[in-house]
Amino acid sequence: VQVVESGGGLVQAGGSLRLSCAASGSIFSINAMGWYRQAPGKQRELVATIGSAGSTNYRDSVKGRFTISRDNAKNTMYLQMNSLKREDTAIYYCAVTERFRDYWGQGTQVTVSS
Repeated sequence: VQVVESGGGLVQAGGSLRLSCAASGSIFSINAMGWYRQAPGKQRELVATIGSAGSTNYRDSVKGRFTISRDNAKNTMYLQMNSLKREDTAIYYCAVTERFRDYWGQGTQVTVSS
């Protein structure tokens, strides 16, 4: 299974970005999908997850600003990020659980300037 993120970039504080994550390859059934991020000098942290039936979970600092969604027919997941803050600057990674194995993408950089 290959996982590729896209949609990162440079945006001013208060702006928006939409990240996409596409899974391809030998896919039978994708269970959970999630977004994680890692800022310079910090550990990777969970941003949001979405289950196969659509249940979602967010870290407190992004609740009300970020929205995770998925298109099961396309094996694709999205992260709509609004009201971005400087502290959202990080490399964002997509993780896909397929038949109980985790697959990670290479990450996409999100930089929020003041």
